[in-house]
Amino acid sequence: MTRPENDPITLSNNLLHSLLDQQIPLIQSFKGKWSLIKSKLADLQAQLNDFSELQTSITNPLSLDLLHSISQTLNDAHLLAEKCLDTNLTEGKLKTQSDIDSILAKLNQNVKDCEVLIKSGVLQDGILSGSGSKRELVRAEFRNLITRLQIGSTESKNAAMDTVLSLIQEDDKNVMIAVAQGIVPVLARLLDCNSCLDIKEKSVAAISKISMVDSSKHVLIAEGLLLLNQLIRILESGSWFAKEKACIALQALSFSRENARAIGSRGGICSLLEICQAGTPSSQGLASGVLRNLALFEEIRENFIEENAVFVLIGLAASGTALAQENAIGCLCNLVKEDENLKILIVKEGVIECLRNFWDSCPPARSLEVAVVLLRELATSQAIAEGLVSDGFVVRLVAVLSCGVMGVRSAAARAVYELGFNMKTRKLIGELGCISPLIKMLDGKAVEEKEAAAKALSLLVLHAGNRSIFRKTEGGIVSTVQLLDPSIQNLDKKYPVSILASILNSKKCRKQMIAAGASVHLKKLMEMDVEGSKKLLDGLGRGKIWGVFARP
Repeated sequence: MTRPENDPITLSNNLLHSLLDQQIPLIQSFKGKWSLIKSKLADLQAQLNDFSELQTSITNPLSLDLLHSISQTLNDAHLLAEKCLDTNLTEGKLKTQSDIDSILAKLNQNVKDCEVLIKSGVLQDGILSGSGSKRELVRAEFRNLITRLQIGSTESKNAAMDTVLSLIQEDDKNVMIAVAQGIVPVLARLLDCNSCLDIKEKSVAAISKISMVDSSKHVLIAEGLLLLNQLIRILESGSWFAKEKACIALQALSFSRENARAIGSRGGICSLLEICQAGTPSSQGLASGVLRNLALFEEIRENFIEENAVFVLIGLAASGTALAQENAIGCLCNLVKEDENLKILIVKEGVIECLRNFWDSCPPARSLEVAVVLLRELATSQAIAEGLVSDGFVVRLVAVLSCGVMGVRSAAARAVYELGFNMKTRKLIGELGCISPLIKMLDGKAVEEKEAAAKALSLLVLHAGNRSIFRKTEGGIVSTVQLLDPSIQNLDKKYPVSILASILNSKKCRKQMIAAGASVHLKKLMEMDVEGSKKLLDGLGRGKIWGVFARP
């Protein structure tokens, strides 16, 4: 393609030829460094040849800016070469060497920027502008913006980030397009400490938005330690705005065991706890959410102990925002699993009062799940369970057994099981009305809910008063028999077997069991060696003998 003599590509090529053919071969000083410059100039020459094949290279703003930068670098190199042709080096060796290093760095950056621009497809997009679908135009726009984030001036990058944020906030589809075009690695590099504060904050805001789109999270995870280290650094020294955005991103990244270990070993837990103590209300809620995820992994729980996290979390559970309280309670729940000493410690530090206050503040049913789960964890310790019963938590459980959230109902049923540790508490639980909602849960859609209810009932019916309530509650026997069906998988059959065995000496109950098909299911369960199935089936088969002693 023939170009006018005054266009930027032609001017740059002329300078290149002068340097390569006329000046550098004659230079005698610093030959090694000029050899490196010559190699970079050869790379640049090949890239300018690629530019010359595209008309848009002298109309695209990004290309024009880059060509201007290249031209300036070549002019500086030309003037420096002239000085080096003088063997006396009038400006001195140190100054000349510094100038050569500066030119080499500029050329290196120019070559990298050219590579980015050529590979981006932005110059080809210019040929197609105005055509294609709306989505294709958005793709082209993101290619342009991503390129500007890599090769433009600070002002250009800042403006590009504004546009990126506007587009990804507009539509989650735009987030997916941006991710597909390769924006995540670019944003991760912009978080580097060398970036200006404004760009860094906008980059972490963009990353936080990407982390909220499920289909894009895996790309963030793939960035690994580079991204994690930058986000942790922001937790330590960023603005409150940046810290909040970093916490949002870390919530998505901290579900990975490898990432959780990395966060724990790099001081992330300490920084998050500091935010929980002194941060804005919003940042406290977000930071405690990250801690809640991290506490799931047993191998980093020691980090929490070392940082005295329990005291911070209990303080947050007592006085934080609703979200912060929920996450603090959830974090404590994850920390105390299978740790009797830690359970006793948090009780001594006042966690039961926090639990009661949070529960009684009437949070949404879904948010209440963490409180119910923590109650269940604490109730596994009998010494603590007695206090929970006397504090009125059984009454609270009765209410949530009928709530509209399956996870909360299931957690409540498991808590009921743990609180039924002796006949006295089983009697109280039955009298307070737990039996009926548990029977309704036997008909729940999820196997998890069915099993939780059956397990709780199998313990409660050990008390005679509760057996009486169970027998009299409509649907209880039929629903329990249905759980014997082997086609209902992942449900431990010993619980419905145990419930039915407890009422076997009632003739009326036996008839209801047989009518509901218990015998057929029990024969199959016997073949599967289910605990108690043979004894229950034998009991149903001895109906005539049982009838002599049976209660009506």
